[in-house]
Amino acid sequence: MVGGDGNGLRPGRRHDAFGADGSGDTSGFGRLVAPAPVLAASERPFGDPDADAVYDALERVFPQLGDAVERAVVDRGELTLHVRREGLPALAQTLCDDPGLRFELLSSLSGVDYPDEATGRRLHSVVHLTSMTYRRRLRLEVSVADADPTLPSLTSVWPTADWHEREAYDLFGIVYTGHPGLTRIMMPDDWIGHPQRKDYPLGGIPVDYKGATVPPPDERRSYS
Repeated sequence: MVGGDGNGLRPGRRHDAFGADGSGDTSGFGRLVAPAPVLAASERPFGDPDADAVYDALERVFPQLGDAVERAVVDRGELTLHVRREGLPALAQTLCDDPGLRFELLSSLSGVDYPDEATGRRLHSVVHLTSMTYRRRLRLEVSVADADPTLPSLTSVWPTADWHEREAYDLFGIVYTGHPGLTRIMMPDDWIGHPQRKDYPLGGIPVDYKGATVPPPDERRSYS
């Protein structure tokens, strides 16, 4: 990549991803600093027609909404409901079944790890829902602590959650209670640890079937 004046890179000199230089980390992530997640809620009305319509419908048909949802955030035209795990099953069933909501499809479920989150609940399960009836999208986010990483499975509401939850369990250690077969899906059954947690080693893990190792990022060769 050749840098210009606008991004702080010296013209005519190649750099690694994200402008990293001299670290030996060919990915560039060694110099990438992620901001802490913002815990503020968006004010009502949101100013987005779909987000307001979804939240208004939930208020009408789901009386326990205030207890189930910690906060609602609208950012870049997307509504995210931060849900308490105790309220997740009933909220999910309502979102799927109510005629005014009809979020029929769970299109994605993934894990996120925020080790420094102020709440102490570092592990997040993020669910992307689609209403094909109303052509709307909605994100649910549930956070749990490393000491108690359990939350209810959504497979009874959306069967597509099955393999998604297995992946989040395998790579982040989030335990989905009520899942019909919560086993590893990416790593070997006897693998120790969860590779996508932020405190997991980035390299030096033996590759048993070939006897090779992957060195840590700062020991990899740079191609700059």
